[in-house]
Amino acid sequence: MALKVAIVGRPNVGKSTLFNRLVGKKLALVHDLPGVTRDRKEAMAKLKDLDLAVIDTAGYEDATEGKMEQRMWLQTKRAIDEADVVLFLFDARAGMQAYDEHFADLVRKSKKPVLLLANKCEGRTQEQGIYEAYKLGLGDPIIFSAEHNIGFDELYLQLKNFDEQLHPSDNEKDVSEPLIDKDIAIGDEISEEDKKSYLENLKKRPIQIAVVGRPNVGKSTLVNALLGDERMLTGPEAGLTRDAITTRWEWKGWTINLVDTAGLRKQAKVSGAIEKMSVESTLYAANMAQVVILVLDADGVLDKQDLTIARKVLDEGRALVIAVNKWDIADKKEALQKLNDKLQTSLTQAEGVPTVTISALKKKGLDKLLSAVIKVYERWNIRIPTAPLNKWFKDVQEQNPAPLGKNKRRIKLRYITQAKTRPPSFFIFSSNPEGLPDSYLRYLINQLRETFNLRGVPIRITVRKSENPYADKD
Repeated sequence: MALKVAIVGRPNVGKSTLFNRLVGKKLALVHDLPGVTRDRKEAMAKLKDLDLAVIDTAGYEDATEGKMEQRMWLQTKRAIDEADVVLFLFDARAGMQAYDEHFADLVRKSKKPVLLLANKCEGRTQEQGIYEAYKLGLGDPIIFSAEHNIGFDELYLQLKNFDEQLHPSDNEKDVSEPLIDKDIAIGDEISEEDKKSYLENLKKRPIQIAVVGRPNVGKSTLVNALLGDERMLTGPEAGLTRDAITTRWEWKGWTINLVDTAGLRKQAKVSGAIEKMSVESTLYAANMAQVVILVLDADGVLDKQDLTIARKVLDEGRALVIAVNKWDIADKKEALQKLNDKLQTSLTQAEGVPTVTISALKKKGLDKLLSAVIKVYERWNIRIPTAPLNKWFKDVQEQNPAPLGKNKRRIKLRYITQAKTRPPSFFIFSSNPEGLPDSYLRYLINQLRETFNLRGVPIRITVRKSENPYADKD
């Protein structure tokens, strides 16, 4: 079992830098401006042979009841309560500050084991700050620099000692996730046994789901409602979420990595280094996801920015589900009509994208939303066997033959094969691939969706030149 470690301290002492160093990736936003981190962010890490679950937290600032800073502190307190060990960071260059002492009092009251890290000790000007740290009453400070990789050996020894005390007989081994290597198609010819086996194998893989959308449409509220926990910082202020926050969770036997993201405004309105970093983090999370839930406000469904986000998701080959939030207070008839019209005219890349109406605040429509996610995920993973695929290919060409090429001769489409899944991608082999018009490819894609129930997922078809078997013969 991994040792759970919470990184705490006042703003701008290097908590996110340490978090990124431990997990080996730039998952947390780092900037000189204090208070960049707002939610608590958790990820798995490995320090030598030690497995860690590391939590990055917001810097402590005293705040009045109901203010954003007070809600941020509640998230940090949750992280301390859940942790096995607390890493208390202070800036040795700046020396002890009032917030350091106040925060140390709060950490001591938690009764959790604490390691005191004197961060930013890469020079000789930090001695006074190190001596001052003894008055916190948290033990000897570890001379440390998260940015310059100083002090990690001592940190490892201390954490290893805590781990041996907490998990003396922990012999848990990693189990690799099985791969799905059997060709399975959607259709009546597949036996119930094959379908059951396919779903069971699919369930052994965690689903990566990113929740995206414009600012203040209810993304974090939706994530909290799905988790049944106030995991994400929420409130009336737009743009509360800055980092992409991942939480592992289970629903009806499916393991899900649920990623809450920062809101995406129009590119022209994005300003400041922090917002630009937040946008990059959101786009990266969407690109790495398998299914993306695009959250819309029922009072403004699929405006220009929503369509831009949806197109980016589909162009990256991700499966897409649309969640229309705040449905309990919407003009339902008008919103549905507007949504359907825009889907038909402006989002043709994946015809049949599932659309679910929800109320994240009142926790309505959530099971329906997740059912839609699972269905589209299954379609996104499907592999169609070659034999039924080519039977279909022959039939659609008999109904609607390929047009004439540039030389006024009929284009011969010889056969089709599925190149890969996630998303479903196909190769068509032809005698004249350059001459096939896009309109005929769209026809084939629409027929594929209809025949094999691939509605709502992007489909890619590449036409390749078939080899002449007599080309190398005399």
